[in-house]
Amino acid sequence: MSWLIQTFSSSIGKKLLMAVTGLSFIGFLAAHLAGNLTIYAGGAAFNTYAEKLHALGPILTVFELGLLVFALLHVITGITLFVQNFKARSVPYEKDRSAGGRTLSSVTMPYTGIIILGFVVFHLINFSFVDKSDRTIFEIVRSAFANPVYMIIYVVVMIIVALHVRHGFWSAFQTLGANHPKYMPALMVLSVIVGLMIGFGFGLLPIYLWTVR
Repeated sequence: MSWLIQTFSSSIGKKLLMAVTGLSFIGFLAAHLAGNLTIYAGGAAFNTYAEKLHALGPILTVFELGLLVFALLHVITGITLFVQNFKARSVPYEKDRSAGGRTLSSVTMPYTGIIILGFVVFHLINFSFVDKSDRTIFEIVRSAFANPVYMIIYVVVMIIVALHVRHGFWSAFQTLGANHPKYMPALMVLSVIVGLMIGFGFGLLPIYLWTVR
């Protein structure tokens, strides 16, 4: 146990933890998006998907608790690394020497992460912690996106999520040892594709519901 604590107390260990939890969340977003796409098949299809998901019962509860633990680890570790890096830099680097260079998504990672965290809380309040006794999940979703303010906030945050994922995806693989001239160019392209898929996939849903309401 002591070696495990020592490992994750080090800078490298924290980065490994960020990589593993980050990739786990990208996987969750992909699965979540696949389920949400049933909205295009209509309210009945989306409600059926939601009912099957909730029918998992204890399995779903364990999965949600696991996500919560991963979220806490990712956020706390990310903040710790940000503070450590900030203190270590008396003068900002002129150039990011990592494989991906210095991009908008890389320099804004701490800030987009905070925005995403706040949005997740806001999103749960509006969808998970609401009274579902007299409304279906599809009606709850459609009602939320009928509010143009919420729809705009959702779309903007999905753009932010796409930026965060775009950098986080290839950076996680780099941390895990894929930083090789043979693989990194493909991972860089794939990171853009994954970011765009998640951003557009989630971002178009409220716009679609708005147009068909």
